[in-house]
Amino acid sequence: MWLANEWNDYKLKDCADGEKLEMWKSIMLCRPDPQAIWREKAAPELWKKADARYLRSNTGGGRWQFFNKKMPEKWTVNYKDLTFNIKPMGFKHTGLFPEQAVNWDWFSALIKNSGRPIRILNLFAYTGGATVAALASGAEVVHVDASKGMVTWAKENVISSGLGDRFVRFIVDDVKKFVQREFRRGREYDAIIMDPPSYGRGPGGEVWRIEDELYPLIEDCMKIMSDDPLFFLISSYTTGLQPAVLSYMLGTALKKFGGHVHSEEIGLPVSATGLVLPCGASGRWERK
Repeated sequence: MWLANEWNDYKLKDCADGEKLEMWKSIMLCRPDPQAIWREKAAPELWKKADARYLRSNTGGGRWQFFNKKMPEKWTVNYKDLTFNIKPMGFKHTGLFPEQAVNWDWFSALIKNSGRPIRILNLFAYTGGATVAALASGAEVVHVDASKGMVTWAKENVISSGLGDRFVRFIVDDVKKFVQREFRRGREYDAIIMDPPSYGRGPGGEVWRIEDELYPLIEDCMKIMSDDPLFFLISSYTTGLQPAVLSYMLGTALKKFGGHVHSEEIGLPVSATGLVLPCGASGRWERK
């Protein structure tokens, strides 16, 4: 398992009974997590100090319950030299997946050690955690997401990290249509990052189902890879999409380039127990 264990401003304090207790700098949040199926809390007294808790609804969705009236509406956390804007939002999210830091470190080292300009396409790019990390490492980035609000948030993260002068294009679009247009335009990329949802809709109502759409999208991405690609990263939070499946897809699609494929679960260390909470999986291909 790949662990995101180099955070200072984020700590997973405890997890149990379908929830996790997280410290985001000075703010402690309690959020649902379906992986935490055990019942015993290792630090039960600590849970009483939560500033807010997300409560699921029996009819879907949910709401935040705020215990700290002085809790800010939004704040920032740092990962190494990167800065991200955090705020509790609908459906339990905060605008950042801290476990992805282990992937940021991986591809940042590849970019820095490549000794050449690297152009990256970030698909399903959300609030831009990977975009910010890639820009900080010296790459050019094209950031694509179907949500205008998430793209705006990504722009804020780039500015907060002091990277406003770096080359980045922000695109609000359906990722499938964008990749196909890039092929027709003759544009190429040295690396591709994608974090596809299990299900979603594009800005024009386009339907995305990961079991039907993911591999065809990877095949389309092969048409816009440069002749000397650096890496390809897929992250998945879809239950049942195992690391071995990610390896098989990447190994099949990228076999003409040679290189190396490795896929693992990604996880976060739990402070109260010394154990690890799994947080999805990632598949990595790199040209060696």
